[in-house]
Amino acid sequence: MNNPSREEIKKVLDTAKTIAVVGLSPNVNRTSYMVSEAMQKAGYRIIPVNPAADEVLGEKSYASLLDLPEPVDIVNVFRRSEFLPDLAEDFKRIDCPVFWTQLNVVDEEVFNDLTEKGYTVIMDRCIKVEHAILK
Repeated sequence: MNNPSREEIKKVLDTAKTIAVVGLSPNVNRTSYMVSEAMQKAGYRIIPVNPAADEVLGEKSYASLLDLPEPVDIVNVFRRSEFLPDLAEDFKRIDCPVFWTQLNVVDEEVFNDLTEKGYTVIMDRCIKVEHAILK
């Protein structure tokens, strides 16, 4: 598994406006909340994907990627690796070019499948850290 170069990741972050965050917790002490809040403050629109929450960070939460009412630029995943195959199947059915998983969230088969289909795939990287490094 080879993630895109830092230059390619910077391009992704520079062109993206909207990020769907799968597994975004409404709990302010959870990493998903802190990272998403930082990205929201950096100017990105965050759309929560969490069937157990009505709203997170002032945005309506959706039960799944398939319920999103509009296209997004990045799907950022805060779920365990075993959920990636199913999430990737939903991801392929929406209009989004980038599948990004947070630290320690990896599935080699999903990475290869999505990359072969032409998607940009970034795994095992924190979007907040990458944004801070590349800005």
